Amino acid sequence: MNNRLYDCIIIGAGPGGLQAAIYLGRYNRDVLLIDRGGGRTRHARSIENFLTHKSISGNELIELGTEQAKSFNVQVIKGTVSDISRKDYFEVHTGDHIFLSKFVIVSSGVYDNLPPIENVHKFLGKGFFTCIDCDGYRTTRGKLVIIGNSLKTVHLAFGMKQMFTKDITLVLYTDKAPAGYKEELADENIHYIVGRPVKIIGDNRIEAVEMRDGRRIECEVIMSDFGFKLNDSFLSGLDLKRDRDNFKYPVNVHYESSLSGLYIVGPLNTGPDQAIVAAGEGAVAAIDIKKRLLEM
Repeated sequence: MNNRLYDCIIIGAGPGGLQAAIYLGRYNRDVLLIDRGGGRTRHARSIENFLTHKSISGNELIELGTEQAKSFNVQVIKGTVSDISRKDYFEVHTGDHIFLSKFVIVSSGVYDNLPPIENVHKFLGKGFFTCIDCDGYRTTRGKLVIIGNSLKTVHLAFGMKQMFTKDITLVLYTDKAPAGYKEELADENIHYIVGRPVKIIGDNRIEAVEMRDGRRIECEVIMSDFGFKLNDSFLSGLDLKRDRDNFKYPVNVHYESSLSGLYIVGPLNTGPDQAIVAAGEGAVAAIDIKKRLLEM
């Protein structure tokens, strides 16, 4: 065990974790940021809704944020957190190491559930998208295919038509659309297909989606709607409260979880899933921790 007691350990170098690290570093607090590498933000080829940047890649955003945090004496190490326990202080486990801290901020993010379609990774962030708030604008006036398998995906199609493009084909794996919705889809001129896409066709840009039955759907952009998995296995021993779907973690106005001293920022909590929102949450959490450290 490392006997050094940190003021705060931050898990995950996403926008929320980095923003919290910058704040706490500028308060001259003893901060350790543990990051396993990768992360969904790094996969974003172009973020266009982050203040001051007309367009910035997720990788560049994270690299700049990491260097900024380091400039304020935040210690950054690579590692995978396997467990968190709490006795007198929080114990954060990474392989053979245990780190002690007064507070913990979790910013570990999520994994997108990508459909098993050939060439998905080739076009991810380059015509193939998973987030209406992040990339819906990039489908504007494009020939769009929406892929999913829930009633939520049908609602997504209506929203995309209202905001971005009138040329939409909705593809559901199984026939999830009730009769009333099918009528509304027809009224909105949204093409509705039941089946499984197996391949994205195109060289430098998307040209079509190939279905299992051989059909070919011409398109320029694809929006996938299969949700995501939380990167939260290391929290399993803490018995934290979950939302009514037993999925995400409710937090208070300071982004503190049901366990005092443990904060959750970014898509693991029940707020909007956006880089700039996570950054704001990280700032709020850091300010609250600053106040509580002063009271100790």
